Amino acid sequence: MTDATAQTGGASAVPGHVTGFGSRGYRTYVLLALMLVYTLNFIDRTVISVVAQPIINTFQLTDTQWGVLAGWPFAVFYAVCGIPIAMLADRINRVMIITVCIIIWSVMTALCGLAAGFLWLVLFRIGVAIGEAGGTPPANSIITDYFAPKSRANAMGIYAMGVTVGAVLAQLFGGTIAGIKGADFGAWIGSIGLGGLFSGLDWSTVEGWRIAFVVIGLPGVLIAVILMFTVKEPPRGYSDPPSGPVAKAGFFEAFREFSKKHTFWYNALAAAFVAFVGYGLISFQAPFLQRVHGIGVRDAAVLYGAPLAAVAAFGTFMGGFLIERLTPRHPTVVAWLPGAGLLIAIPAYIAAFFAPSLSIAFPLWIVAGITHYAYLGSQYTIATSIVSPRSRATTVSVMLLIISLIGNGLGPLFTGWMSSFSMNSILASKGLSEHLESFNPKLCAGSIADLGEHGPALCSAYAEGLRWSMSATVLVFLIAAACFFLAARNYRRDAYAPASLADELT
Repeated sequence: MTDATAQTGGASAVPGHVTGFGSRGYRTYVLLALMLVYTLNFIDRTVISVVAQPIINTFQLTDTQWGVLAGWPFAVFYAVCGIPIAMLADRINRVMIITVCIIIWSVMTALCGLAAGFLWLVLFRIGVAIGEAGGTPPANSIITDYFAPKSRANAMGIYAMGVTVGAVLAQLFGGTIAGIKGADFGAWIGSIGLGGLFSGLDWSTVEGWRIAFVVIGLPGVLIAVILMFTVKEPPRGYSDPPSGPVAKAGFFEAFREFSKKHTFWYNALAAAFVAFVGYGLISFQAPFLQRVHGIGVRDAAVLYGAPLAAVAAFGTFMGGFLIERLTPRHPTVVAWLPGAGLLIAIPAYIAAFFAPSLSIAFPLWIVAGITHYAYLGSQYTIATSIVSPRSRATTVSVMLLIISLIGNGLGPLFTGWMSSFSMNSILASKGLSEHLESFNPKLCAGSIADLGEHGPALCSAYAEGLRWSMSATVLVFLIAAACFFLAARNYRRDAYAPASLADELT
């Protein structure tokens, strides 16, 4: 839907820098709707990591190959498509852009379950990336027009909870569905009268991870339609202090605005290196639980993956909540609080990875998750508060490009490569390197004897290599924390001030 005043760039709108756009109840609905979209975005994006080990087993992948699949194909297309879509979002109806993109990524997620081979899975993941590239930049721009500056940090924190809530639901649904046998699912389909649609399909040959993709992907189409008819396009700049009509900025004009501000680059690099760690860990979290602690794909997701994702959602909310409360006394808290949280997360994560049992590891992992994800709302709040309303979607898209290329593109690849390297080093130290070529990771789940006399040593190295790799990945938080602290030093100087207020601030 469109709002008439949106077409004028907000020139005829009553300034909402005190109250925001629309009623309080409607603003809340829009925020929750956009959070739901972000949640859906991350369910479809991360469900592949929930079923990682079954996919690795199906296609006989090494950890390095899995790191490639989970990383750069998605990251590159997500980054490349993000900027042109964001440029459109700074010029045309943002709600319609989000609607179309939801449909694209939802259909492509479902198609991942039909992949006949590794290459097809890569291609469908690229399709998911293209769709998801158009979700976040326009959503951030819409939120800044619905909410007054004093409320944005908390609003962004709630919106950013979609990342971690999506991770929770991906774990719950993905893990549960992936644990279902194809024959049982086929029997259920028949029991609800839909068996005739799949009469030529042998359900006993259908793996649970394939079912998970299809079942999780398709509902997004319905959500997209609901969004299109219930969310209004707000006037641009409506909730910012009066500064005259808000024109629409082109890419290069927006780039000139944010590129000269050091805070943007420090914030983007900080968020990118946090994402480097986050994507690296989440891509191998389920395999870690299955290899190191010997639990199945369903239990790894439902008993541990989902609670840890819920903890991360709590950390995201608390980050936004604390920042909003502390900002009046500490104006730069939005940047330095995330850095402090990362320094706490480092030892907590490493201790969890090397803990001898899950009963010890889990509480440590909870502490790490809370302090790790306190940054999510901050990255958006900082990016949108240092530029004018006309440039916000483009600014966020460039930040997401950097995050995607460094974080999503390199994080899983680094963790996977380090895992393979560590495993190879462990086997070389035991003189077992020649057995690696015939190693079948699927047998470690219950048929170790089929690997021969060296089976236990091979499976142990398979697990220990990943343990060392994930610990090494976490150390990248040191770089991210340093960047957040540097952003804090420049934040007040770079904060956006409308022209009408410039004289009062100088």
